[in-house]
Amino acid sequence: MYRYTNAFVRDSATWLSYAALGCFTFWLYAFGPAVTLLREELGFSYTLLGIYSVVWALGAALTGALFARVARHVSRGVLFWGAAAASVVGAALFTLGRGVPVTLIAAGLFGLAGTTLLTAIQAILSDRHGSRRDRALTEANIGAGASAVFAPLVLGALAVSVLGWRATFALPAVVLLGLYLRYRHEPLPAVPEQHSRTSATGRLPLACWLFAVLTAVSSAVEFCLVYFGPQVLLGTGLSAAAAGTALSANFLGILIGRLAGARITRSPGRTVRLLYVSLAVTGVGFLLFWLTGNPVLAVIGLFVCGVGIANLYPLALALTLDAADGREDQANARSQLVLGLVAAVSPYLLGTLADRHGLATAFALEPVLIGLCLLLLWAGLRVRGESHAPVGDHS
Repeated sequence: MYRYTNAFVRDSATWLSYAALGCFTFWLYAFGPAVTLLREELGFSYTLLGIYSVVWALGAALTGALFARVARHVSRGVLFWGAAAASVVGAALFTLGRGVPVTLIAAGLFGLAGTTLLTAIQAILSDRHGSRRDRALTEANIGAGASAVFAPLVLGALAVSVLGWRATFALPAVVLLGLYLRYRHEPLPAVPEQHSRTSATGRLPLACWLFAVLTAVSSAVEFCLVYFGPQVLLGTGLSAAAAGTALSANFLGILIGRLAGARITRSPGRTVRLLYVSLAVTGVGFLLFWLTGNPVLAVIGLFVCGVGIANLYPLALALTLDAADGREDQANARSQLVLGLVAAVSPYLLGTLADRHGLATAFALEPVLIGLCLLLLWAGLRVRGESHAPVGDHS
């Protein structure tokens, strides 16, 4: 029997969740570059290129709409392994399919199944670690940071090899198969009794919604930077290839930031303080990236942005679940719904602004998003009455 506890113990369910999240994020960060390579093969338009990301995001939003309802009737183990299997099917469709229709279907399945796997992982870690979920989610996202760094590099290396870029998508499938063989008989946490009774009914508290929107908006800061950052670097004199490679500085910053965040959250009660610091670091890094015309300084700014962005998602999600008052599955699902919609809209909005007013002007959206994050964090804490009692300080 799993119980909430203030002690932090990495058991088999925790390690399984960490490894599975690394698999999902490897696919996620390989997907964008892979669609670019697919476009070269099939010769479709830039508009269609963007539709692949929209279809993924809509699949993710569908997970957010359905997860809480499904989780009331299906065990964590069935959800987890079923979503993992469906993600493998999505990878197979995307890599073995030839043509736009089947690969678009694969993108939608990836978004639906992959986000279901992500949401199940977050639920398992929340069930298992309770008030210390902030530390568990931060540690889990270290693997995500590593995937962000290595997935594009592996994709690029295999693209010029005899295996081809499609082999990249088989790697997480092989790891998930190994995890299944190792952990298939290990029990996963059941839904804790204290929120299984309330998850089916009632509304989420206002603070929970504010933190859920914070989770989505903080992710939008990263989405916009990843999608359009290389275009800004072109304006500093870098070539297209160098600009694309320089984006790895941002991913490296994310990895380092999450390693630091995992260390900081070893002590309870530091979530809110770390979020404020992370938003400040993100703002400083972005201003350096945005306002300089020097390529070296711009890349340094990207790196600093990554360090700041690193812990925004896991810590904002921890606040969301903590404010759910026994409706963690519902809060988890709604945060993914909002995030999926924001993921579909935010890069499109920045692109539209860039077409009308220029990319440099359009990137003024980023400081607006960072300021909105600060406002949402402050408002959520004010409503929750926790300005002086961060996550981990209360029962």
